[in-house]
Amino acid sequence: MAADGQASNMDNNLANGSSVAASAQPPRPGVLPRIQTRITTMAASKPYKAENNICHDDSSRPVKAQTIDELHSLQKKRSAPTTPIKQEVTAQSPTAFSTISEEERQRLQLQSISASLASLTRESGPKVVKGDPKRKLETPKAHEQHHQYFTPNISTSDSALKFTHILYNLSPAELYEQAIKYEHGSFITSSGALATLSGAKTGRSPRDKRVVIDENTTDELWWGKGSPNIEMDEHTFLVNRERAVDYLNSLDKVFVNDQFLNWDSENRIKVRIVSARAYHSLFMHNMCIRPTPEELENFGTPDFTIYNAGQFPCNRYTHYMTSSTSIDINLARKEMVILGTQYAGEMKKGLFSVMHYLMPKRGILSLHSGCNMGKDGDVALFFGLSGTGKTTLSTDHNRLLIGDDEHCWSDNGVSNIEGGCYAKCIDLSHEKEPDIFNAIKFGAVLENVVFDEHTREVDYSDKSVTENTRASYPIEYIPNAKIPCVGPHPKNVILLACDAFGVLPPVSKLTMAQTMYHFITGYTALVAGTEDGIKEPQATFSACFGAAFIMLHPTKYAAMLAEKMKKYGATGWLVNTGWCGGRYGVGSRIKLPYTRNIIDAIHSGVLLNAEYTKTEVFGLEIPTLVEGVPSEILNPMNAWENKKLYKETLLKLAGLFKQNFEVFSKYKIGSDNKLTEEILAAGPNI
Repeated sequence: MAADGQASNMDNNLANGSSVAASAQPPRPGVLPRIQTRITTMAASKPYKAENNICHDDSSRPVKAQTIDELHSLQKKRSAPTTPIKQEVTAQSPTAFSTISEEERQRLQLQSISASLASLTRESGPKVVKGDPKRKLETPKAHEQHHQYFTPNISTSDSALKFTHILYNLSPAELYEQAIKYEHGSFITSSGALATLSGAKTGRSPRDKRVVIDENTTDELWWGKGSPNIEMDEHTFLVNRERAVDYLNSLDKVFVNDQFLNWDSENRIKVRIVSARAYHSLFMHNMCIRPTPEELENFGTPDFTIYNAGQFPCNRYTHYMTSSTSIDINLARKEMVILGTQYAGEMKKGLFSVMHYLMPKRGILSLHSGCNMGKDGDVALFFGLSGTGKTTLSTDHNRLLIGDDEHCWSDNGVSNIEGGCYAKCIDLSHEKEPDIFNAIKFGAVLENVVFDEHTREVDYSDKSVTENTRASYPIEYIPNAKIPCVGPHPKNVILLACDAFGVLPPVSKLTMAQTMYHFITGYTALVAGTEDGIKEPQATFSACFGAAFIMLHPTKYAAMLAEKMKKYGATGWLVNTGWCGGRYGVGSRIKLPYTRNIIDAIHSGVLLNAEYTKTEVFGLEIPTLVEGVPSEILNPMNAWENKKLYKETLLKLAGLFKQNFEVFSKYKIGSDNKLTEEILAAGPNI
């Protein structure tokens, strides 16, 4: 009872705010001992304050929320428009976004998106509203701001009875949330990148790519043998467009990206991408140029629109369809439709094909190349197929990276078409490609990679899903990227070839006609191997080093290249990053440090003043001396022990060149055939 009385007194003392020191008493069986504390008297209106640092209460005012939903609403503040809003509409620009209210701007923006999603036969466009349909409704506030939505005048159909929620230009963080919540197979890796799957297709489907043939494209585009352009008619395109739009309108939500192509502000293209997956939206957020808030508010009507309904197949009974996949481009309507493939690279390369059509019409040369710039402003273009070292050699810590894949060359200089990079990941390591490895962080997309289920560390050597694993990331993730991605006119044009036959020199200076010939040819060699041994190297040719994406005849791009090189004083070079001293399996691959020394000598201008000799058959001019490169490998014949076998291999490769060029030899360039004859004469002489 004494103990109980003492405890009661202590409780009373604590309630009265008295300073108490409880005397230690032996605990009763089964009862925990009382903790001894010491607190100070305090005013009821003030927070607790510790005396002698014994006890501290860090309490603060309660939050301004009555429910948990309202508390969550306080966590995110509303983004305010960055462009000042003028309440009055001027007579000079009555529809300009920057001169109207925020509410009217939102309405016009949604009206534009609704028009993009309109069926061509049944209705003018779906009801669209911004926001995630899965998000819980927040507790209403006194000044509730209602969703902005647009309801067109429509005829009755199922899609007309619902709202389509538009997730518009979401940030990477928001797209991560969407992917993790709703897209099976999406994970955050240990480096912070978003790992995702592209479905059954892990690469492009060039045989399923179609271009609408009409009265204009019949004569403008390259059709027939060797061309990547497979025709389809207008009606079939509209059938597929309707199928894609109907699928997108049947969803609760779609992602819409409004972005730009081409860093040259005078010649940039506004593109709108409508897709069903957060993965696709984030991919294009990275690959296209990201608009500033001011630019987005004044975006208006896009110049080109992509409808990516890749999760839904095309109708195989539709005319021209050869599978459940179809990638269709209609240049007249300025639209692209994707059905039956979720591989994101189709969007990137589809837009590149469009740029290969639009830019030459403006007198601008579109190029499948890497591009970097030295400290003195000297720009170099790097052309090369897969495995030639284009990415490795164009990424130089001593030079600024303008871009790694797609460029334009106009009278203003060179400009990157894209806002990001799309790098191969197979066997990627920090030691081999530190810049790419470090760029795979938050905001980057990793396609079809394999990772540890617990640590989420990616195994870049694992090919379980596909060998074509890829990473997409903004170009500013590369430390030495030049922002904005523009530069002066190129000084050097470097054509890269990985010659597995071992007969091309490590470097040769090209005449203008030779530059055009080898640019049109686009040569490299693939090494084919089997379990039983190594087979012969296989020559492969891709016109303009990107035949799968060009729209016009290759000679038109070559003529534009020659014209710009001549006008701005650029020099052409052919650099072999392949084998010397014998073909693959006999000789050895040219060491990367040797190739880098060659590239450095080109950049510095040393090779322009070097002494040259000419090779037989191909007639290439080769330097007799390059600092840091063994002189015996500069002339490939000297590196071969068996001279007879060298000559046989050389003639074999020359024959393959001539056979490949036959498809171009009958094409007339200019008013006469003089330029065509010069290009043919620049090829190998057997």
